Amino acid sequence: MKFLAILLIFFCGSNVISAGETDAVITETELVGRTQQLYDAVVPGNQAPWKKYFADDCIFADEKGRTMDKRKLVADITPMPAGYSGAIKIEQVQSRIYDNVAILSYDANETETIFGQNLSARYHVTDTWLRRDGNWQIIASQAHRYYEDPAVGKTDSKKFPDFIGAYELAPGQTRTITVEGDSLFIERSGKKDQLFPEASELFFRKGIEGRILFRYDKNGKVNALIDRRNNEDVVWRKVAGK
Repeated sequence: MKFLAILLIFFCGSNVISAGETDAVITETELVGRTQQLYDAVVPGNQAPWKKYFADDCIFADEKGRTMDKRKLVADITPMPAGYSGAIKIEQVQSRIYDNVAILSYDANETETIFGQNLSARYHVTDTWLRRDGNWQIIASQAHRYYEDPAVGKTDSKKFPDFIGAYELAPGQTRTITVEGDSLFIERSGKKDQLFPEASELFFRKGIEGRILFRYDKNGKVNALIDRRNNEDVVWRKVAGK
């Protein structure tokens, strides 16, 4: 009887371990389902999935440059104000799944309505899931927002002659502003880009972050081209007579 009891313990114990290991396996489908639960909980401000699927010692870095621990992250999940609604859907998923670690990389496409006005934004997120004690949770998450060109605004083409000319950053380093029809162009080292107006005297190049604007002196003459990047300016001074 003692031998039989030992055998039963051995086999039952083996089955328990095997079942536990099977339960601990996770798939891309399950990861996507859990992640979608997180985003579905954002609009109503439901903190429960965020408490469940983020590890207590997680690191969360969002698209605004904020780095938060779990306490701050969960506290940031609050209901959207009255008049606001929206949704976030996961697309373009890629995963790498190992014994105790899983990486889920995806686009998060956001649509938002603010008092009847529709907005949209695209993010890319990479989550690292860690299995501890058979439980899968996010240990680290990193998000960034895709760059989007601003809406094209109106400009006053009568001001274009003020902008035309060469601008120098340093000896031998120049940019030239030209006009073709009703369009403004910037050229450097043979590479020409069209300048699209965001406002009357504020321009952008498609697919390129930053803005181009023109500086006037006290006499109302343009004396510099400003290449503004991340709220910092690189000044190109207008070359007299060019």
